[in-house]
Parts: sequence; structure tokens; C-alpha cells
Amino acid sequence: MTRIALDAMGGDHAPAATIAGALLALQELPAGHVIQLVGRPEVIRAELDAQTANATAVASDVGSRVEIVEAGEVIEMSDKPSVAIRGKPNSSMAIGLRLQAEGKSDAFVSAGNTGAQMAASAFILRLHAGLNRPAIATLFPTARVPVVVLDSGANVDCSADELAQFARLGAVYAEDILGRSNPAVALLSIGEEPEKGNATVKDAHQALATAPGINFIGNVEGRDIPMGTCDRGPVDVVVCDGFVGNVLLKFYEAVPKLIIGLLARAGIPREKLAGAFEGLDYAAHGGAPLLGVKGVSIICHGKSSPEAIKNGIWVGLRAAESRMSDHIGQRLATHSDEGPRA
Repeated sequence: MTRIALDAMGGDHAPAATIAGALLALQELPAGHVIQLVGRPEVIRAELDAQTANATAVASDVGSRVEIVEAGEVIEMSDKPSVAIRGKPNSSMAIGLRLQAEGKSDAFVSAGNTGAQMAASAFILRLHAGLNRPAIATLFPTARVPVVVLDSGANVDCSADELAQFARLGAVYAEDILGRSNPAVALLSIGEEPEKGNATVKDAHQALATAPGINFIGNVEGRDIPMGTCDRGPVDVVVCDGFVGNVLLKFYEAVPKLIIGLLARAGIPREKLAGAFEGLDYAAHGGAPLLGVKGVSIICHGKSSPEAIKNGIWVGLRAAESRMSDHIGQRLATHSDEGPRA
């Protein structure tokens, strides 16, 4: 049995979207899996009763597969990350993560305040030894297969050592979640040559070029990501700092609207084009794991729909069942001599 704790109060459309997403997930999840709805019980029960009464299709065993966990406080989108640790210890986010730390849950999913979730995850679940910071790993659709890009927003400024650490995190994600054997890892830069990029990127290139256990194929440029390949072959993992990664992510999110709009002006009906860009919709991927913490913390888009929440729950389930966090710890321990340098 896998227990997935869902922040029922997190997100722009909570609790309606989060609870609807949980009900959708229960229709698909194998029997025995439990969703823990964390938040204000009276709010959760009222929304749950309303949705199960009006739904045309609800899993018959909802009552036995849903647990309501009380959390009296809610972290708002405008709250500072530190609030998750010191200001609101009884928030749905803090309690949801604490369930996992206490062995009462196997994964945590939230569409709430990203900065607060990162801070609370690192504080409550702790980081694996040898890591400076966690990183958000996001799947980017390509002309080939999706690639893992990290960091996509957790760390605006990174050292070369941290970029090298992200490479290991991304490689484990590609192996455990995507099933890629010996994933190809690349470093995002402004040119393929090792001497291209800022000082941090050039230092990271040197570190990755000699790092054992990483299939490092060198630098890639932004234009290589949509193709999923470069002149040295397919790419599975792309490493960058959180500033660049988040800019890239937001650009990706806008591309479908731009192309559909341009083609619509040319007389091609929008409804014929929308399906071609489903892979670029964040709802299709659900959530991005915060890699490096000792556990499973899935970060969903703040505007997540029920479909996105459902898929985020699936991401949490796969991460928990594959024991991805344990594998990250093992990989880091194996190469602990490459930890942060003074």
C-alpha cells in the first residue's frame, strides 16, 4: 500500500481542484493505495461530499481509500518561504510533509507556494548527505522523448559543484522514472565548446567531464532542447541553474499559444491544432519532484486543474514505488568524494 499525502488547501483553485484531482486519481489507482487529504477537515468534508454526490463516476471504495488529516493553517501564495517552517507549523503543507518524516505517508503532493514547499521539504525531510540544495526536475517535451531539465526554479544562483550535483540527481530521475539506461547528461550553455559560458558553467563543465558515473556528453544550446538531441546524440538530462531553467520553462509554456494563434490567423481552426500541443501542457505531466530531499515532494503548478493534480499524484506514486530518493542517496554516497568543496 502506498499513501500519498495531498495538500488539499494548496493552489489557486483549492480545495475544489485538489479534491476533484484526488477523486480522479482514485478511479485509476490500483486498489490499496490511499490518498491523505491534508487541511481543514470541515472544508474538505464539505467539498468531498459535494463532489461525490454530483459526480457521474466515482470510485466505489472512496470511503476506505481517503483519509482526512487535520491541519488548521494554510500557507498562502504570498507568504514568504520561512513561514512554512516557523510561522505556520500546523499548515497543510508542513503537516503533510511531517506525515512522511514520521513514516505515516510515502509521498507529498502540493500545488501551493513553491518557495514554501522547497523550504519545508528541506527542513522537515532533510537533504541527502553531500548535497547543498535540492533541485526541481521538470520534464520538457521534445521531438524525440521528454528530457529532464533541472534546476527549473529552486535555486536562482548555483555554484559549479551544485550543477554537478544536479547532474547526478537528474540521472537517477531519468533512470527510475523514465526508464532510461545510462542517461545522457548535458550542460546548458551558449555554445557547445567547453570554453563557452559564464565562469560557473565553464567550471561545471570541467567537473562533469571528469566525474565518474555520469554519462556527460558536454554542452548543449537552447535550440537542442526542443529536438531532444544534439550533434553528439540523444539528450536525456539538461543541467542549468534555476534562473535559466525557470525562464526556459515559462518560455516553453507560452509556445503552444503563440503557434496556435499564428496558425489560426492563417485560417487553420484552433480545435484542429490543440491536440498537437498536449505534450506542452503542464497538466499532462502533473508535477515536478523536488530532488535531493530524503523523501518524495512533488511540486505542482499553482493553477493546477483536477487533471494536473491527478497526474501529480501519479508522479508521487511512481517516485515512491521506484524508491528514487533511496537511489539518489546511494548514488551520492558512492561518489561522496565529489561533495562540495570549501
